[in-house]
Amino acid sequence: MHDQAILTLAGIGVISILCQWIAWRVKLPAILFLLLAGIVAGPGTGWLNPDQTFGNLLLPIVSLAVAVILFEGSLTLKIKEIQGLQVVVRRLVTTGVLVTWIIIALATHWLLEFSWKLAFLFGAITVVTGPTVVVPMLRTVRPTANVSKILRWEGIVIDPIGAFLGVLVFQFIISEADSQAMGQTLLLFFKTLFISSCIGVMAGHGFGQLIRRHLLPEYLHNVAALALVCGVFAAANEIEHESGLLAVTVMGVWLTNMKNVPTDDILNFKESLSVLLISGLFIILAARINFDLLSTMSWKAAGVFLVIQFIARPIKAFLATRGSTLSLGEKIMIAWIAPRGIVAAATAAVFALRLQEYGNEPHAIVGQPHPYLTDLEYLQADLLVPLTFLVIIGTVVLQSLTSRFIALRLGVSEPEAKGILVVGANCVGRQIAVALRDCGFDVVMADTSWGHIRAARMDGLNTYFGNIVSEHADQHLDLIGIGHMLALSEYPELNQLACQRYRTEFGRQAIYSIPHENNTANGGLSQLTIPTVGRALFNEKTNIKTLQTMLNDGAKIHKTLLTDQYDFQHFLEDHPQGTVTLFAVTPGDTVKFFAVDDDISPKAGWTIVSLVLPETQKSAETDTNHA
Repeated sequence: MHDQAILTLAGIGVISILCQWIAWRVKLPAILFLLLAGIVAGPGTGWLNPDQTFGNLLLPIVSLAVAVILFEGSLTLKIKEIQGLQVVVRRLVTTGVLVTWIIIALATHWLLEFSWKLAFLFGAITVVTGPTVVVPMLRTVRPTANVSKILRWEGIVIDPIGAFLGVLVFQFIISEADSQAMGQTLLLFFKTLFISSCIGVMAGHGFGQLIRRHLLPEYLHNVAALALVCGVFAAANEIEHESGLLAVTVMGVWLTNMKNVPTDDILNFKESLSVLLISGLFIILAARINFDLLSTMSWKAAGVFLVIQFIARPIKAFLATRGSTLSLGEKIMIAWIAPRGIVAAATAAVFALRLQEYGNEPHAIVGQPHPYLTDLEYLQADLLVPLTFLVIIGTVVLQSLTSRFIALRLGVSEPEAKGILVVGANCVGRQIAVALRDCGFDVVMADTSWGHIRAARMDGLNTYFGNIVSEHADQHLDLIGIGHMLALSEYPELNQLACQRYRTEFGRQAIYSIPHENNTANGGLSQLTIPTVGRALFNEKTNIKTLQTMLNDGAKIHKTLLTDQYDFQHFLEDHPQGTVTLFAVTPGDTVKFFAVDDDISPKAGWTIVSLVLPETQKSAETDTNHA
C-alpha cells in the first residue's frame, strides 16, 4: 500500500517535469500536456485515482498548493507598477473583470440552469487567464509589442484578482446560509474580509520587518516564507472559514510593496516551487475529471464556452481598449487571446471539494433543508470542475491553433524575429547595441550590474536587470520579437550558460558569443577559447579584451555602404588592420553577424558596421560617404 503510494507520487513528479520539458521544446503551453497526462493517467488507464491515493488529505493538499500559487502571484503585484500601466491594462483587470464575471454568470444560469449562487461562483472562477498559459502562447504567436505587453500584464495581475473574487463569492454563499437575515449575512461577509485582511497585513508586515532588520538569515528566507504561508492559511481558516486564500494573497501584496524589503529571492524560490505544484496539481485534478458528468450537460456546456470566447471576451476587450491608440487588428487580438489556466482549475477543485464537504455534514435540524445549498445545487456543484476543464481545454486548444494565423491575417504579428538580446551591458556591449538600434533593430540588454544597466538606459536602450539564466528572467524577460542573442559579458561562464539556455529558444545559428583569453600557468596567454555552444563572434584574433582596448584607444563605430564599384574586397583592402567588422545589414533589413565559423559574402547594397581605430578613421570616413 505504502509502496504504491510512493510510486504514484514519484510518477506524478516525473510526468510533471516531462510535460514541462516537452512544452518548452515545442513552445506550447505546458497545460496542454499536463491535461493530456492527467486524463490518460486517470480516466484513461485508471493508474491514478487521487481520491483513493490521497483520501482525506486531497482537499488540504489542493488548498495549500493553491495558497502557495496565489502567494507567488501576489508577490508580482507591485502597486507602483500597476499604477504606471497603460489604461487598457487597468480596465482589463477592473471593469473588464466585472463585465466578464456577469456575462459568464448569466450564461451559466440560463444555459445550464445553475442557481444564481453557483453561476456567479463559476463566473468568478473563469475570469482569470494567467501567465503560465499566456506567455508561451505569445512566444508562438509573436504579436506586436502593444498586444504582447497588454496580454502579459493582464495575465500576471488577474490571477490573484480572480481567485480573490472567487473566495468572496464562495464566502458569500457560506455566510448567506448561516442566517436568513440579510443584515447578519452582510455582517458576517465583511467580518471575513476584515479578519482575512488583518491577518494578511500583520503576517506580511511582520515578516517584512524581519527581513528588513536582518533578524532572519538569508538562507531561511525562502523556507520561512513557505512555512508562514501555510501557517497564515491555516490560522485564517481556523478563525473564519474560507478566509485563508484571501489572507495569503493580502500577505503577499503587502510584503512585496514594503520599502527596502527584497523579495526577489523569495519570488524566485516560489516560482520554482509553483512550477512543480502547478504541474502535479493539474495532473491530479485532470485525473479526477468525470466525463460522465460532462456528458450530462450536452451542448449547453459548449454553449457556455462559446459565450466566454465569442461574447464575454470581445466585449471586455473592446470596452477596455476604447479610446486607445491601438489599431483595430490589435484590439481583435486582445479580444481573441485569453486562455484559462491552472488557477481556474485549482480554485474550481477547491470550491467543489469544499461544497462536497459541506454537503456531507449532518443537517442541523432533521427534516429541514440543508443549511448551505439545496440538493440540486450540490449536484450542480459536482459539475464545477468538469465544466471549468472544458473551458480550459477549449480556450487553450482553440487559441493555440488559431492565434498565429489570425495575427498574420490582421497584420499584427511580427513576420520575423529580428530583435537582438545582448548579454552584458559593458562598454563593448553598449556600443554594439547602440549601433544595432541605430540600424533599426530592437535591442534588449541584460546585466546583473546596476552601473552597466544605468549606463545602457542613459543610452536609450531597453534593459533587463537581473540574471539572464534565472527563473525570474524566464517569467519577466520579454522576448517577443527577439531572434538573436549576443553573449558579450566579461564572464565566460555566464556567456556559456546563456548560450546553453537560449539555444533552443533561438536556434544555434542565432546564438553568438565573444571569445575570451585563457591565462596559462606561466602567466602567458594560450589560444582563445572558442565557445562550444554559441558561435564565436568576429575573428580568431578578437576577444572581449581586444574590443575594450580599442574603445579605450578611441575606436568608433562606422558604417560603410557597399556598391558595385566599392565591394567588400575593396573594404578589406582599405582596412588591413585596426578595424573589426561587427555585422552587416542586408537591403532586406536582416542582420548578419561576422563569426569565426561563417564565411559571409557581403554584396552591393549591404551596409558593413565596423569598429575602427583612430588611425584608420580617415579612410572609414571616406567609406561612410559611400553610405
